Amino acid sequence: MRSDQVRLNCGITIPVLGLGTYSFDNHRETTQLAVHKALKMGYRHFDTAKIYGSEPALGNALTESMLEGTVKREDVFVTSKLWGSDHDDPVSALNQTLKNLGMEYVDMYLVHWPVRLKPWTCYPVPKEEDFEQQLEFEATWAGMEKCLDMGLCRGIGVSNFSSTKIQRLLDFASVPPAINQVEMHPMWRQSKLREICADNKTHVSAYSPLGGPGNSWGSTAVVESPVIKSIVLVCGLCLHIL
Repeated sequence: MRSDQVRLNCGITIPVLGLGTYSFDNHRETTQLAVHKALKMGYRHFDTAKIYGSEPALGNALTESMLEGTVKREDVFVTSKLWGSDHDDPVSALNQTLKNLGMEYVDMYLVHWPVRLKPWTCYPVPKEEDFEQQLEFEATWAGMEKCLDMGLCRGIGVSNFSSTKIQRLLDFASVPPAINQVEMHPMWRQSKLREICADNKTHVSAYSPLGGPGNSWGSTAVVESPVIKSIVLVCGLCLHIL
């Protein structure tokens, strides 16, 4: 497996391929097994979030691998995210994430969504009544910058931010976002967003590059596309691995 990396605007490098650890069932042993297998395959970038519930499993798997000598902490890149109910105190939220992971820092900390949720909202798909009417994002981003200043993370960024929201953030941010992680695949190329992020040196990271089949919000449009299937066949791959 190739280990290509990209240098971010904050000076650190990130592996271009990563393993996401979200699953509907969130089975701890299955997640740990997946991480161990991914490490053997050459993965060094692992993505988690408070709301995924996978931080402890990821942390355990990486700690076990470090103790075994398979990898060192500096060999892996760990991303986690600030959930919408924690916008009032990103520092405390990140400290809890670090406790869950059993780590002293994460490599990247992202604002999961550009929305603020009420304190009790601890499930991945909020209801309409869970949303706060106003999001004072200047205060949220100041808390993210404080996380960076305290050494709790090596970089900060956002997730699911539109072109408009990225522009608004850049208007006041002392530290620009290093990453904007969004859903992106051949059926949703995010052309305008990629252009704006490129102009401001914000790296665009894609999740669900195959369209998220099997998820409630996902689609099989990518894997069932005749064009994608033809590319797979030309490359000599098996369709079932998609």
